[in-house]
Amino acid sequence: MVKPAEFCEVLKARGISFFAGVPDSLLKSLCSYLSDRSQPGEHVIAANEGNAVALAAGHYLATGRVGAVYMQNSGLGNTVNPLTSLMDPQVYRIPVLLIIGWRGEPGVKDEPQHVKQGRITTDQLELLEIPFHILEANSVLHEVMAKVFSDLESVNAPVAIVVRKDAFANHESHRKTRQRTTFKREAALKMVLSLADAKDIVVSTTGKTSREVFEIRAERGEGQQDFLSVGSMGHTSSLALGAALGKPERRVICLDGDGSLLMHMGALPIIGSLKPKNFVHVLLNNASHESVGGQPTVADRIDFKNVVLACGYSHYYRATDAASLSKCWQQLKDQKGPAMLEIVVSKGSRKDLGRPTTTPEQNKQAFMEHVNG
Repeated sequence: MVKPAEFCEVLKARGISFFAGVPDSLLKSLCSYLSDRSQPGEHVIAANEGNAVALAAGHYLATGRVGAVYMQNSGLGNTVNPLTSLMDPQVYRIPVLLIIGWRGEPGVKDEPQHVKQGRITTDQLELLEIPFHILEANSVLHEVMAKVFSDLESVNAPVAIVVRKDAFANHESHRKTRQRTTFKREAALKMVLSLADAKDIVVSTTGKTSREVFEIRAERGEGQQDFLSVGSMGHTSSLALGAALGKPERRVICLDGDGSLLMHMGALPIIGSLKPKNFVHVLLNNASHESVGGQPTVADRIDFKNVVLACGYSHYYRATDAASLSKCWQQLKDQKGPAMLEIVVSKGSRKDLGRPTTTPEQNKQAFMEHVNG
C-alpha cells in the first residue's frame, strides 16, 4: 500500500504543497494525513469540488505553483465547469493535479449510487481530455508519479490520478476533536421521526443519516416511506423543496447534514424567496464529513440563524439535546415555514449500522406511494 506521508513527500519534492478538496472514504487516510501535517494555508477542505479546483487555480495564478485537488469520483460533476471553462488549454491553461477516489470501479462491489459513476469515471476523464494514471496498492509510487509529472510538464493543464480501493495505507490521526454535545444523530432522528405526523413527507440526506433513518423505520416495523438520498450530495434541500412545492398541503421535513448544506448553500435563498409554508429544514450539525472519515467542516463556526433569516426563512430554532429538541418542535410545528431547526449532534455512529436493504427504485416507489396516498 502507498503511505500517505510518502505520497505527499513526492508531491512536495515536485513543488506541490497546496491541497484542496472534498473528503472521500477511499482517500480518508490521505485527508487525515493532510489535516494532521499541513501548515495554515496549505490545506483547504472545500465546500464542493468545483470550489476546490478554483482554489487551486487561484493559488497557481498567485504563486506559479501547481496545486492538488482531491475528491470522490462522484464529485467530478461539480468540477466540469471550472475544468472546461477555466483550467482547459483552450482557455487559461492552468495546471492542477486531480486525485480521484474510484468508488464503484467495475468489478469492485459498491453501493448503487456509485456503480454508474465508477463505470464512466475514466471515460469522463477521456472526454474532458485529461491525462490520467491509476494508483493501486501494489503501485511503484515513484514510477507512477514520474508519469504523472511528465504529463503535467508536457500539457501544463489538468492531470489526474485515479485511486483504487485500498491503495492508501491507513493513517491514524492524532488530531483532537472537541464534541459540542453528547446528543447522537441517531437519537435526534428517532425523536424527529416520532414527533413528525404520519402524513409528513421526509427527505433525508446522503450517507449515514439515510442509513439510520432506514434502520429506525425497520426497527419500529414501519413502512419505508421516506426518500433516502443515497447520492447527489448537497441537493437534499432542493429535492425537499421540489416536493414541498408539489404537495403544498403536506408538511415536508428535510433531514440535511452540515457537509451537504455547505456543498450547495445557494439553495437557501431560493427556499427563502419561494417561502414554502410547509417546509421544515432540519440541519443535523456535527461539523464533520462523518460518512467518509470524519474530516471537519466549518459548520461549527457559522451563525446559521442569521444566515437563514437573511435568506428569507421565517423561523429558526436550535437544539442541543432531547429536551431542547422537544421544546423547539412544539414551537415550530404550528408555524408557517420555511423554518430551520438546527440540531447540534455529536460525531459517531453505531459500528453495526447497516445499509438500506431495498433498492433505490423500490425506495422511490414507496416514497411516491406515501406522498400520493
